[in-house]
Amino acid sequence: MGSVDKNSILVVDDQAGIRILLEELFTDEGYEVKLAGNGNEALAKISEDNPDLILMDMKMPELNGLETLTELNKIGKANIVIMMTAYGELELISKAKELGSYDCIHKPFNITELCEIVATYFRTKKNCLS
Repeated sequence: MGSVDKNSILVVDDQAGIRILLEELFTDEGYEVKLAGNGNEALAKISEDNPDLILMDMKMPELNGLETLTELNKIGKANIVIMMTAYGELELISKAKELGSYDCIHKPFNITELCEIVATYFRTKKNCLS
């Protein structure tokens, strides 16, 4: 288990390649990273690990990103989610924002931009807790 000060990220994506890429990237950045392949796995991991931030794909089999976000909204955790989508569907992005997601990023994403969004999230969280 990581130290108390280590921020944790749950990466939720049905594409193994994306999960592995983000795990390597954010582990190298000093975060504790957990992985889930769909919304059902994500909900189980969230109850077990209580991550600080969730990076979640919009389109997944079984329980998709919006359905999972709806469940997270019910327990007050939608605001720790950054949605990732390969689809430029403004309606889905708008719905994610309505449900309280922190942000939305388009695939293929710019790694530098994604890292900055994540770093900003944690800086903001730290400032709010100070």
